[in-house]
Amino acid sequence: MIKKNSFNPIKLIKYYKLINHNLIYNNKAINRYKKDNFEISGNKAENLDKLKKTILSLNNCNLKRQAKNIVFSDGNPNSKIMLIGEAPGANEDEEGLPFVGRAGALLDKMLAAIDLDRKKVYISNIINYRPPDNRRPTDEEIKRYLPFITKHIEIISPKILVLLGSTAMNALIGNEVVISKMRGKWIEKKFGNCKTSVIITFHPAFLMRQPAQKKMAWIDLKMIRDKKI
Repeated sequence: MIKKNSFNPIKLIKYYKLINHNLIYNNKAINRYKKDNFEISGNKAENLDKLKKTILSLNNCNLKRQAKNIVFSDGNPNSKIMLIGEAPGANEDEEGLPFVGRAGALLDKMLAAIDLDRKKVYISNIINYRPPDNRRPTDEEIKRYLPFITKHIEIISPKILVLLGSTAMNALIGNEVVISKMRGKWIEKKFGNCKTSVIITFHPAFLMRQPAQKKMAWIDLKMIRDKKI
């Protein structure tokens, strides 16, 4: 005769108490990335250093394990214009700077067309490490790095935030929008204590594949040039 296992809810409750039942029954999600929640002080350089060290200390990140360098930022942290792309490519991973490959060369030309350069803007990406084979970041990867780029925006506190491409747009504006309908419009948005004017335009890499869209990007660039900072 096989003896049936009896279910004793009282013993089960005692067991959960013994192993800290809050870890099981707490409705709030466990935040594994609490380290990004440091308080922002008045020292911008110090805040950026803290943020970079926080990203460098990430554990169990496949992107970090396979990358050569963290790609944190480039440009002037005191600029009122911040640009955000998708993720580093091979050249960026090699040099540890965003937009230094062919797409970066095109971005430099786009900035020069409205009398800007890397000394007058600040540049970063949604993801700080290169995805293998330059693939698009997964939704899980974007979700993991989103708190960091949000904190990054808050620290820089730009007056104008330029999102380059659909990955940056979907991460910071929402997945329900498409770039063809959202580009060329000003959006007022708040990131932490930073209230900024957001504009979306095409990623330089996309413009290299679809040069006919450069005329639309030029419209967006002129809007950035003409906006009062």
